[in-house]
Amino acid sequence: MSKLCREFGISRSTGYVWWNRYRGERTVGALQDRCRRPHCSPHQTPEVVEKRVVQLRHRYGWGGKKLLVLLKQEGLHLSLPTVNRIIRRQGLVRARASHRPAVKRFERQAPNELWQMDFKGPYRGPGKPCIPLSILDDHSRYAVGLYALQDLDTAGVLASVRRSFQHYGLPQAVLMDHGVPWWSNTNGHGLTRFAVHLIEQGIHLIYGSVAHPQTQGKVERFHRTLAEAVYHRGRPRQLHQWQQFLAHFRQEYNFIRPHEALKMAVPASRYQPSPRAYNPRPQPWDYPSTLQTKRLSQHGCLHHAGRYYFVCEALGRRRVGIEPFDDKLLVRYRQMYIREINLQTRQTRALVCRVRT
Repeated sequence: MSKLCREFGISRSTGYVWWNRYRGERTVGALQDRCRRPHCSPHQTPEVVEKRVVQLRHRYGWGGKKLLVLLKQEGLHLSLPTVNRIIRRQGLVRARASHRPAVKRFERQAPNELWQMDFKGPYRGPGKPCIPLSILDDHSRYAVGLYALQDLDTAGVLASVRRSFQHYGLPQAVLMDHGVPWWSNTNGHGLTRFAVHLIEQGIHLIYGSVAHPQTQGKVERFHRTLAEAVYHRGRPRQLHQWQQFLAHFRQEYNFIRPHEALKMAVPASRYQPSPRAYNPRPQPWDYPSTLQTKRLSQHGCLHHAGRYYFVCEALGRRRVGIEPFDDKLLVRYRQMYIREINLQTRQTRALVCRVRT
């Protein structure tokens, strides 16, 4: 254990915590981060008082400061943070105001280590709505792509992303949310055909926390700047007008507009294209010789020991690697683990994490 902990740069106590947690649950999923909320809260506000706060919130829709006045008039003396916590805990805060602050900010050390990708809108008009697709380099905040789309069809989105790949090269990783078309809950696993295409380009996939867009804070801030520009200059009415508007905005954002996070420099001053070129026909993956490989069925199922196990529909007919682990199988596609199969319970668990080499 000491040698293993030194290899991964952790303390022995941390190593034993992870080991005991795995031995207790017998699944790789047990090694994920867990909620640190205490099991009991002896100083929690009484239920009857919390119900009164909820009643007043439903009646008036006010914030904590105004509700605090009404509560004091009724002889209920609470602090403002307590009232606000009750409102949040009961899910009574509008989605646009419920996002946790990003208490730990991050920035990649070099261009193209990470791109953030997301949609804005839709902006509606007399014709079809415009849904801007934004692709932002994490290190420089350089907008490597800004496209006017009318829907979230995979083919149209992929064609736009390819344009950025062809012009700027490939990033090492892409950060996305759990939305269409890069995430799906309909096939038992989040991977979509769009996500598989990124994996085949050697790009690592990173998905932000559900309902926490601050994980993609840079592209969210980019969208706020875009919204301000739309308000200031007026909203385009037709798709070709949107295309012209977004092209002008992107040029201004990258080369003219000073960025406070960059000490008032422009994003173009910190960006350079990636040396990794886009490959329209990626070569078959060379799995290690010690790894067993199998081809999935048309529907993305793995045949093993006389049984079929679902892996991922988007990977139908593709060859995957199989790693035995304890009484389980870890299924990987190229550089990403995608599924954990428990051979005893015959249950499977979705994974989306890169293979460590």
